[in-house]
Amino acid sequence: MLYRFAALALTLLLASCGGGGGGGSGSSGSSTPPTLRGVAATGAPLVNAAVSVVDGQGKSVGTATTHPADGSYSLTLSSTNPAAPLFIQVRGMDATGAMQVLHSTVPTVSSAMVAHVTPLTNAIVALALGTEPAPVFAAASSSGSQLTQLASAAPAAGTFLKTLVKTQVSDLKFSDATALDLLADATFAANKGAHDLLIESVRVDLARSSRNVPLLQIGNKFLAAPTAEVVVELPTAQTELLKSGGTPATAITSTLKAVTSATTLLGNLPGLDDLGAALNQLIAQGTSVSAILAHPLVTGYDKHNSRTKTDLVDILATYTAANRQFGRFQLVGCADDAPATGNCTKVLVSALISDSTGAVVDVFADAVSYNKAATTSNKWNLIGNGKKLAYGVFPLAFRALNADGTASTAVSPNPGIGLQVEIQAQTPNPIPTLPADQLLSAATVQLPGGFSIPFGYCSRPLLCVSGTPGATSLVPTGGVGDLAIQRAAVGWIGTADSVRAAKFVASYTIAGTAETRTAYLRADVLGDPATSRFPTLDGITTSAPLFAANLQSGTLSISWTTWAAANPDLRIIEIKRVFTPTAGGSPTVLDTTVPLPSKTAVTLSTSYTPVDAVTSELWLQAVDSQGRRFHTRYTGKV
Repeated sequence: MLYRFAALALTLLLASCGGGGGGGSGSSGSSTPPTLRGVAATGAPLVNAAVSVVDGQGKSVGTATTHPADGSYSLTLSSTNPAAPLFIQVRGMDATGAMQVLHSTVPTVSSAMVAHVTPLTNAIVALALGTEPAPVFAAASSSGSQLTQLASAAPAAGTFLKTLVKTQVSDLKFSDATALDLLADATFAANKGAHDLLIESVRVDLARSSRNVPLLQIGNKFLAAPTAEVVVELPTAQTELLKSGGTPATAITSTLKAVTSATTLLGNLPGLDDLGAALNQLIAQGTSVSAILAHPLVTGYDKHNSRTKTDLVDILATYTAANRQFGRFQLVGCADDAPATGNCTKVLVSALISDSTGAVVDVFADAVSYNKAATTSNKWNLIGNGKKLAYGVFPLAFRALNADGTASTAVSPNPGIGLQVEIQAQTPNPIPTLPADQLLSAATVQLPGGFSIPFGYCSRPLLCVSGTPGATSLVPTGGVGDLAIQRAAVGWIGTADSVRAAKFVASYTIAGTAETRTAYLRADVLGDPATSRFPTLDGITTSAPLFAANLQSGTLSISWTTWAAANPDLRIIEIKRVFTPTAGGSPTVLDTTVPLPSKTAVTLSTSYTPVDAVTSELWLQAVDSQGRRFHTRYTGKV
């Protein structure tokens, strides 16, 4: 019910603004500063996200923060006469825990304007600019000609984009698709309505071709593989969009000219928010563990990446005890191994969990299913993906730094690239003071090019790469080499293994049963990752190096504020210290819980006292919105 009231209030608020950015010329021509409102969303709202606005001369004309419940924002511009167009950027964490940097625009200025910020508006801006929006926004004060082109091409870009997702537009039954304004729809809210589901039903990515041409990639989100079904060369599209009567479709380089759609699924999704509301009601009632276990919301639950129904109930009971609340669910993809054409029976979802103050404290991920026949309970319920363990393959990049932050010359190449293979090997022990339980002993992963890579148990949460097929007791390094198939390693094939949608098949035996699992690469492996993308610590210099003694002390506080500000689309997901005996033997690995953004500091509070000489290392791992992993290793100074 709270969701519905919020959506209604936002609709009335936007309607009172006049419904869009039209009606003006280059500026408002008024002594009263114009107002700007909108919603930032990736399907679920982008909550507590930073909004920045520049005008057509690249001048900053306002900032705001999105609402912690519905992702809406509102501000009065700092200028009474801003130049057109307005260029908007939003930076924040989505409901999956991924950092997003999205853009939108108001082509003409009026007294009251609406500009939503979504993956689709980001695509419109990219089409109109002919390149990625973020660098243009960062250099807005010197990008006058590009901003003029943005204003000219944006309306046609919106029309062209709708042709690329026309199947979804048809399936979602818009009353008048031609009137749908993806930039300034006055009725839009992140509430699983038609506009919101249009955003959620497709994957929208910006990438570069092998010739370094900026690309727009769009695909049906509910396919088994994250295929880029429609690929558009942005510079060519912009050229055509700026012409009178241009044909931007000539910029499409893919066979498909429009993405496919999960037709049946889209018809059932409008009621998904009822599940979140029901879970929040369950939490608010202070329901006992036994009552949650028997509740219709979870009665059909199987398992999710080794999480059992009992584990799920324990999580919900923890939320109950701490008075947590679910935010809106965001659609992530399909959990079906082979989704039926036009449908998906198990839908991967994610939601932010907030405390009583509204602060985000957790990210919840699972799978849901739809029961059309349900009459006494919700039609959408938690189901799990049915998998006994988690498995994934991701693009990887690694950089080694000395204690003073300079690049290590002892590692070559530096940076290095490869694939990060994550095969779950342990489940947490219900008693926190006891070791984790072993889940798996060995596995084999077959690469697209035909090579097979063995993995074995190494007393870590994930299996380690093995040099001996069938080995079930390995000594970990504690570093990236435990998980990485690197370019220089035997078995590295090259392009077949490093492109988006590359298929990796894992084989293993668990609980006496042989299984195979498939994972797909979400994005291309970057051939030459920029050094600025690798996480770095504040304050590390030649005169203030990272000392091994400080890493061992248990009182060291570290921060990465400067790096986070320069890379708002990246988030640190792992911090660990690795102490390796120089005489050989198993390392000691101390993991540190990483705080959720916007926090950028933590104290390494567990101490380590070496018996013999050790090498002391600090590892940081970051991830971007397409799943690419960036690792940095600092070696402490003795």
